[in-house]
Amino acid sequence: MLTRIFFFLIGFGLTVIGSVYIISYLNLLTIGYNFLEYVNFIIRQFECWCAGVGILIMSLVLILPGGKYSELHL
Repeated sequence: MLTRIFFFLIGFGLTVIGSVYIISYLNLLTIGYNFLEYVNFIIRQFECWCAGVGILIMSLVLILPGGKYSELHL
């Protein structure tokens, strides 16, 4: 259970870091880049890949079944 929480928090942190960089790179649109050049620049930056990796990690943690205690017993 703690490993799932740990990986979820790691994924959340990576998503936040990547999203901040993606939003900050939106300033490129104000200096004359068009949207396709912006996307081309974004997919080449390692920091922006962190957003996708973080979303993937969080999705896997939420979707994949847990270990021995995955079901709720009342």
